[in-house]
Amino acid sequence: MQPPRATRRPPMFPAPEFPPRTPARFARTPPAVFPVILGLLGLGLALRTGIGALDLNLAPAEVLLGAVAVLWLFAVLAYGTKIARRPGVVIEDLRVLPGRSGLAAATMGGMAMASVLAPYAPGVAVGVLFVALALHGVTAVLLIRLLLSLPPEGREVNPTWHLSFVGFIVGAVAASGLGMPGLATGLLVLTLPVAAAIWGVSLAQLVRRIPPAPLRPLLAIHLSPAGLFCTVAALTGHILVAQIFAALGAVILLVLLGTMRWITAAGFTPLWGAFTFPLAAYATALLVLGAPWTMPGLIVLIAALGANPVLAWKVLTLWQTGSLAARTNAAEA
Repeated sequence: MQPPRATRRPPMFPAPEFPPRTPARFARTPPAVFPVILGLLGLGLALRTGIGALDLNLAPAEVLLGAVAVLWLFAVLAYGTKIARRPGVVIEDLRVLPGRSGLAAATMGGMAMASVLAPYAPGVAVGVLFVALALHGVTAVLLIRLLLSLPPEGREVNPTWHLSFVGFIVGAVAASGLGMPGLATGLLVLTLPVAAAIWGVSLAQLVRRIPPAPLRPLLAIHLSPAGLFCTVAALTGHILVAQIFAALGAVILLVLLGTMRWITAAGFTPLWGAFTFPLAAYATALLVLGAPWTMPGLIVLIAALGANPVLAWKVLTLWQTGSLAARTNAAEA
């Protein structure tokens, strides 16, 4: 028989911790830090290409690439420490958009690192490239398994799918520079139809409904595959294909610029990191393609030199203060 209401004991809650518990070092490293680091790596590679096209001293680009390489390595070690504490955090981070884009950008950063290392240590660069491609494949498979377990609304196509399923194309850029045109062409052929499908579905979604303001910056990711396809096609001798993707990238970029106030209506969030690597990738594409695309490429490169470091600083500052993890729902080990 249930006792009278007046005699029930109040619910018991754990006593508050004092001092408040602090997570272990790197236990909540946010994957959202990787897109801006990828943007800085892309900026350094674009600067290397641009300076080379102007026959100037490459030292500024190499200094930038060296500094960002150290930053990328530190971030990888920090997230690796988090995984070592509890491997299940990877799946938990994949459940949220900032985590998905961040983990994909982390392994894409490894492929970009292969391009950074290629002139100095090609043997090491090849090893880094294949490890990064393998890890990117693992995260893609984990994401597919996760998506299959979600309800239909959780499986909706979004721009971050370019990073997870088309991001292998960054490895094709490195493969071209490392004397592996067959691998580069193979990655181009495999990823191109995937990107086309994502572009098509995303366009249909935009026609049907307006995305929520906080997620609109992710639309900038659509520029990235066009730039990377252009670069790989130019490096492997498919100039007509490269020009087609350069033109497609120009259309996407102009649309983004024309709707920038609408895209940024929600104000700054860590998702603004999505602006950085597509801008750098498109600048590189135009510069690799050469005349008459060189001058537009230099203009895009100047824009990236102004935007990418500022956005990276804002996101890295949030990481340093510890608020980036909370704002992007990063899992804790």
